[in-house]
Amino acid sequence: MSDRPKTPLLDTVTVPADIRALDRSQLVQLAEELRQETISAVSVTGGHLGAGLGVVELTVAIHYVFETPLDKLVWDVGHQAYPHKIVTGRRDRIRTLRQGGGLSGFTKRTESEYDAFGAAHSSTSISAALGFAIANKLSGDPHHGIAVIGDGAMSAGMAYEAMNNAAAAGNRLIVILNDNDMSIAPPVGSLRNALARLVSSGKYLAPRRLAQKLARAMPEPLHVAAHRMEQYARGMFTGGTLFDELGFYYVGPIDGHDVNALVEVLENVRDAEEGPMLVHVVTNKGKGYAPAENAADKYHGVVKFDVVSGVQAKAAAGAPSYTGVFAKAMLAEMERDEKVVAITAAMPSGTGLDKVQEKFPDRTFDVGIAEQHAVTFAAGLAAEGYRPFCAIYSTFLQRAYDQVVHDVAIQNLPVRFAMDRAGLVGADGATHAGSFDLAYLCTLPNFVVMAAADEAELVNMVHTMAVHNSGPIAVRYPRGEGRGIELPQVPQALEIGKGRIVRQGTKVAILSLGTRLEEAEKAAEQLEAKGLSTTVADLRFAKPLDEALIRKLLTTHEVAVTIEEASIGGIGAHVLTMASDEGLLDGGLKIRTMRLPDRFIDQDKPEKQYDEAGLNAPQIVETVLKALRSNSAGIEEVRA
Repeated sequence: MSDRPKTPLLDTVTVPADIRALDRSQLVQLAEELRQETISAVSVTGGHLGAGLGVVELTVAIHYVFETPLDKLVWDVGHQAYPHKIVTGRRDRIRTLRQGGGLSGFTKRTESEYDAFGAAHSSTSISAALGFAIANKLSGDPHHGIAVIGDGAMSAGMAYEAMNNAAAAGNRLIVILNDNDMSIAPPVGSLRNALARLVSSGKYLAPRRLAQKLARAMPEPLHVAAHRMEQYARGMFTGGTLFDELGFYYVGPIDGHDVNALVEVLENVRDAEEGPMLVHVVTNKGKGYAPAENAADKYHGVVKFDVVSGVQAKAAAGAPSYTGVFAKAMLAEMERDEKVVAITAAMPSGTGLDKVQEKFPDRTFDVGIAEQHAVTFAAGLAAEGYRPFCAIYSTFLQRAYDQVVHDVAIQNLPVRFAMDRAGLVGADGATHAGSFDLAYLCTLPNFVVMAAADEAELVNMVHTMAVHNSGPIAVRYPRGEGRGIELPQVPQALEIGKGRIVRQGTKVAILSLGTRLEEAEKAAEQLEAKGLSTTVADLRFAKPLDEALIRKLLTTHEVAVTIEEASIGGIGAHVLTMASDEGLLDGGLKIRTMRLPDRFIDQDKPEKQYDEAGLNAPQIVETVLKALRSNSAGIEEVRA
């Protein structure tokens, strides 16, 4: 395309071996061309921009120094890896990022041998790289496990758990800390780079090893004292004492945009005989693209944009998003009750709590990428009489399941879970889909679990959660816009465990949970056109079930279909269990369950994903017609 940047040097690079064939003097030009290509590609596809721009020089340096894919490179979080994808054989597909049938927005093992480990959730890289490093050590392979961890991922406890266990890997483990928010070190320059080169060089390490041998020959107290003196003397200059205490040899900080300094330090680290190494690299998020540098939050994730102006495409005006509706409802609850507090795990804008934090900064808590801590922190607040809301994506709440069980459910504490991104999520794909929350929450005693069918229902459910104080309660709602339904001026507390009839019929009953209700209503209209009188119920509650409503529908209709945007183990399974326990299946009742299929669904437009999952109106109609044609009684599981 004529509007693409000119990249003569990058055009010669297909795989990392081509980078290693370049002269070192060419790497600055290569990095600049790689940056321009990344900007151009993301302007077409949308996606995560700022973090990738910050690691362009680091990407070039790593592939220049290390023998990837034999050296296993793990990006954490994987949305930093767009430049990596470009130089690892995928440049011809880079403008399919996050599109149906295109490249994933994260690293993915099935996509390339250069993606050693899939990483879309954060803080897993050091554990995975340690696994690669130990495997190499056990097999006698000299190659490394390399973790690039950044963009907030070091705020999660799992990273430190891995570091605490890393000594056994020896010099086969290298951790590169991409510090892109200045949270650990001040800005760096030539002095810092010089120190990094010094403490990673053979000229420093060889005398250090000699001194260590001499120290070990000393009596134990003198040996320990000498070791500590060396650690802290180095830590005073480099800031690495924390990592030293965790068993890592610390190098840095180093300017992450000085590709020559990076290469020199990484070569030293690669060839060192020390134990696990940690290289502290300081980068600027959005480096090299002024709009992204000036507004890192707005350019973390972007839609399509104009490269020259940086202006992002505006979505057509429509209904408010579920996230926005939740935020507005939370503001109202916090104004009504000073005991209501809000908690999120590094996703204030993604959950809408950034708006809440502006008005209630003392009662809104962003705990970083630490979902386990968020849940138990909320449990402590609840135990003291506060009304905490944990606003966490459904897929991220999976990371805190043990805390949900032990710290909340067993103690029957009234923690409120607002689970954004329930169901399928479009461009973020399988890793971010909220597929499993109904299965993992509805099995827990004491829990109340709701699903909003529309934005007005969400407002009422947030209020229901705020006033419910007798145990844990959760609501799930999807990504994207609502239906355009008018929001209630005064929210109403729903009766726990009670659904509603949306449309009354006599022959077919569709039992919907969540936002498939709109498709269920469309299907009912189509069935009515075929002469099939159809009832549509919005169950509202996955737990406790509205058993009276369900019993009535199952005993007065010929066919009953449940539908939900969740995996097996959700509302369909619970309705079937109830029907079995009460003997409702003995009389030839036909029940069909519709839910997400037993496979992970890749990124695409949400409507296409739901077509693939078989959860849109035409599939509902076909499920009903198939059931009516069937001569067999009882249960027939329907899978897309």
